[in-house]
Amino acid sequence: MDRREPLQQILGMLFKAHPWHGVPIGQHAPEVVTAYIELVPTDTVKYELDKYTGHLMIDRPQVYSNFCPTLYGVIPQTYCGQQIAAFSNERTGREDIVGDKDPLDICVLCEKDIFHGDILLQARPIGGLRMIDRNEADDKIVAVMEGDAVYSFWRDISDCPQPVIDRLRHYFLTYKRPPESEGPPCQITHIYGREEAYEVIRRAQADYSTHLSDMGRSFSTALGNR
Repeated sequence: MDRREPLQQILGMLFKAHPWHGVPIGQHAPEVVTAYIELVPTDTVKYELDKYTGHLMIDRPQVYSNFCPTLYGVIPQTYCGQQIAAFSNERTGREDIVGDKDPLDICVLCEKDIFHGDILLQARPIGGLRMIDRNEADDKIVAVMEGDAVYSFWRDISDCPQPVIDRLRHYFLTYKRPPESEGPPCQITHIYGREEAYEVIRRAQADYSTHLSDMGRSFSTALGNR
């Protein structure tokens, strides 16, 4: 037994793990992943993880009348870097896309009303939206909450009714766009299924390992995560 284990357990009880670096993605990733939820459909302001402190902060009020139709957050210990960018370039036929240097985003479908973010849950990816924000890869993984009475039986994006996908597309294409804008600042080039979502998650894990794995190991060791 590691002699440091009791100390790690104490630290884990005293200090909150950083949601990006100190929370494991899960042993069964990419089939089931941990999701850190920042935003819920009833929020009237845009909450976002402060990547330096690990606290949930107010990014900005929701200026326009649309709202996020699902639980929304990030997948811990992922990063959108070169491998995510290369995959987007390959799929779109472009050469100028770069990673947005953020954790991978996730939208989680859930039957129950959840009234606040800053929570962790287990999610089962079923597909994703390939979003390009100007020239940055900004994929949105679409998932269902593990064990959900309604949605947990969906296994692929093809199980999801088209109006649900349309609602997600509309939100992400318009939530940054003022009414007088002539064109969206971002585009969604593909709606992809489960296997491609798995590949995106694997690449985001690899990008994290390349750029930030030392930080993740430090948090995990200090807080006793395994």
